[in-house]
Amino acid sequence: MPKALSDIRVLDLSRILAGPWATQMLGDLGAEVIKIERPGAGDDTRGWGPPWVDLGVGEGEDRTAGYYLTCNRNKKSVAIDFTKPEGRDLVARLAEQSDVLVENFKVGGLAKYGLDYESLRAINPRLIYCSITGFGQTGPDAEKPGYDMMIQAMAGFMSITGEPNREPQRMGVALVDIMTGMNSCAAILAALHQREATGEGQHIDMALFDTAMSSLGNQALNYLVSGTAPVRSGNAHPNIAPYQPFETADGWIIVAVGNDRQFARFAAMAGLGEMAEDERYATNGARVENRETLIPPLAEAMKTRTTAEWTEALIEAKIPYGPINSIDQAFAEPQSQHRGHRVDLDGLPGVASPLRLAASSRDGATPPPAVGEHTEAVLAKELGLSAADFVALRAKDAL
Repeated sequence: MPKALSDIRVLDLSRILAGPWATQMLGDLGAEVIKIERPGAGDDTRGWGPPWVDLGVGEGEDRTAGYYLTCNRNKKSVAIDFTKPEGRDLVARLAEQSDVLVENFKVGGLAKYGLDYESLRAINPRLIYCSITGFGQTGPDAEKPGYDMMIQAMAGFMSITGEPNREPQRMGVALVDIMTGMNSCAAILAALHQREATGEGQHIDMALFDTAMSSLGNQALNYLVSGTAPVRSGNAHPNIAPYQPFETADGWIIVAVGNDRQFARFAAMAGLGEMAEDERYATNGARVENRETLIPPLAEAMKTRTTAEWTEALIEAKIPYGPINSIDQAFAEPQSQHRGHRVDLDGLPGVASPLRLAASSRDGATPPPAVGEHTEAVLAKELGLSAADFVALRAKDAL
């Protein structure tokens, strides 16, 4: 069974997380992804350890950070120094044969090498060129570098994450980077579809700040509708109640009451059925407005039974709930094991792609490559380089 993008070639000039996440998604969908890396050091995240893994092949150090494995499966690594004219020419020739190019250099950073969109468009009008930056190609902050944590701060995420009256908190993973990668993949797929009609590629301008602002979701509209900026409220939901963790007799559990019928069943289970008839709590809007008197009696009732007892009761009552797992416990969940979230890639651990297309194969994933693992194979096959060519290019430090 073929993969959805098996006829698409992606030239990946990105590094760190957002760009590689986008190209990994394209690789999961079957695209051929050629990752251009600096000879020796490779992608920055190869050094972002511990923990470390030993890839055992390639041109750089064997020791590679586990972080790199996050977003570089299904790729071929080609080590080229495109600051050298000979290296630049190799990358341009690969771009001429590619459908998509993804890069996350600073605005205008690739123009001096002739690897910017306008230069490559001249030799490949069908090329879809995706640029990922902190703040986009235009605007007063376009020249500024952007990293996930500072973007979380600027976009307001840290003002709504954490406990009230405590220091602001970032999310536990670089989620803005990951969401930017996902949005970039969506934009690339849309551009590929549009190219079917027009025959032309285009430039895609992706920004971490744009992604973060667009991902504020209900909190953005809470502000725009009310004029009042949301604040940190811990684990309480700003628009739903009760929707939070509760302490049990022997631990904690999440209860996520999504409508008034669920609340009536939950209150009855807690021995507080009269609350569902009280006008202060009968509707979600009323419960949110009266959260301060709603939660304490529920919290006390939750402490009277164990987590296991509450789990059984919540399942029976069809009320959404969940354990508060550590990551090892999350991978041990029966549902996680059934869905095959942990995968083995030729001896390297990985996390399965969530993309499941019924008519597209999920088999054949390849492990993240070592630096330059595929340099000679790719350049010989795609550009016709000979053994003598490789000797000459290495003498000039282009490879």
